[in-house]
Amino acid sequence: MLADWILSLIAFSPLVGVLVLLFIPGTNGRWIKRVGMAATLLPLLLAGWLYANFDEQASGLQFAERHGWIDIPLNIEFLDQLKSFHLTFDYNLAVDGLSLPMIFLTAFLATMAALASFTIKKRWKLYYILFLVLETGMFGVFMAQDVFLFFLFFEVTLVPMFFLIGIWGYANREKAAHHFLLYNGIGSALLLIGFLALVVTAGFAQQETAEGVTISLSGALQDITNNLFADPNSYVNAEDPQNPFFLTAAMKTGLFFLLLVAFGIKLPIFPFHTWMLKVHVEAPPPVVMIHSGILLKMGAYGLIRFGILLFPQQAKEWAVVLAVLGMINILYGAVLAFVQRDLKLVLAYSSISHMGIVLLGLAAFNQIGLQGAVFQMVSHGLISALLFLLVGSIYERTRTSMLEELGGLAASVPFMSGILLFAGLASLGLPGLSGFISEFLAFLGLFGSMKVVTAISAIGIILAAVYVLRAVLKITYGPLPPRYAELRDARLIEVIPMIALVAFILLIGVYPSILSQPLHATVSEFDQFIQQAAKLGG
Repeated sequence: MLADWILSLIAFSPLVGVLVLLFIPGTNGRWIKRVGMAATLLPLLLAGWLYANFDEQASGLQFAERHGWIDIPLNIEFLDQLKSFHLTFDYNLAVDGLSLPMIFLTAFLATMAALASFTIKKRWKLYYILFLVLETGMFGVFMAQDVFLFFLFFEVTLVPMFFLIGIWGYANREKAAHHFLLYNGIGSALLLIGFLALVVTAGFAQQETAEGVTISLSGALQDITNNLFADPNSYVNAEDPQNPFFLTAAMKTGLFFLLLVAFGIKLPIFPFHTWMLKVHVEAPPPVVMIHSGILLKMGAYGLIRFGILLFPQQAKEWAVVLAVLGMINILYGAVLAFVQRDLKLVLAYSSISHMGIVLLGLAAFNQIGLQGAVFQMVSHGLISALLFLLVGSIYERTRTSMLEELGGLAASVPFMSGILLFAGLASLGLPGLSGFISEFLAFLGLFGSMKVVTAISAIGIILAAVYVLRAVLKITYGPLPPRYAELRDARLIEVIPMIALVAFILLIGVYPSILSQPLHATVSEFDQFIQQAAKLGG
């Protein structure tokens, strides 16, 4: 019984916390924080159950939930005849080896960020309500198997994030919030255009009814996929000039690039990255933990699910472009991170660099590269969340994140300094930690087909060691300013998420099979599908 509704329970269980919070007085900060944090524990437990019960040997979708939702009758002129259609969107959820780790990562980081949010000083009730709504939106993105449902959840994440930045951020929070909304709004508009084009050209579904066969324009991802790769002689893909539903190769290429830009803004891909810098600097650290750890990964996830898997031939033809964009991200982010004086900006540019590794893995178009991309999505989510948790703790004590104003903190806060060193080593890819295995797989996957791009991109790994160690050593060693001599080390409420994040970074580094086993069958299926579709002309 639990398996039949597990995805809905995970996605909407945070809203139980919202209902409870509505009945707690806004001045009762202690209970609001407790309820807000506790509301993230139920989806975490359910996500753990989902991970444990996922069939690692099976490819395809599991725990599927599909129910009729929206049905709009339409009359469309098709091949000079007026035909009756239905525009349908289903409540359609499912998981596979790609979405499973992202669901657990979302649940885990939401709990860690909720603990870190105990430092929030004002309007606690509204904060946690928005936080929990945001969590529901993120879950839905990774579960949705209907383009309209995906888009709806995708948009749900924008509204609470806008207010979380604009109300609880730092001095320029409102400007950062508006930049976030502007850029992501443009990306959403492009995404909507692409999805509508997919529905009206490849969203055909036949349904047997009492009256006969009903033709629907469906938003279901499976229906769209089946039609895009149907028999070339079928009515959907027939090269008939009177057929308004035929997708030419040029149209497919255009849709691929439309989705690439839409999801590239979220990822972000250079040059669509400037909004992200402002968010990383101005948003409160717990919100940046979610933004850097999860929201950026939604761009990579969408690019795989809707860009590469729906248009594999076009993606493979433009693989060099993907690889070059990844190389630019890696080098640009690494060089700019090295010259920053604000720790927040160092980490922001580091995120741009590390997202370039995801693009390299995708551009490889093989199992190793794709696994590397997903490993990087999970690994960077954990590492960036830990780093911004530390940024928040340091800022709370010193009221600064400027490198020249910090120094010698190892003497006053040795535990936090040790965790910072660990996080830095994980970020630069030290063997035995999660960052190493993800980078190794992504570069190994690409090396066979693009040796020059791989070699040039590898310079970014060297630069990562330089800018990470520069920042970490500047903060922890050197003379200790007298005003920092009596700083308090990490409290229990900070120690718990720090240790939990460290444990998962270490676990993936020494036992990567915990991630690769549920991922293997799905990646193998994706690779076979991409190769076959590319040979057949996709």
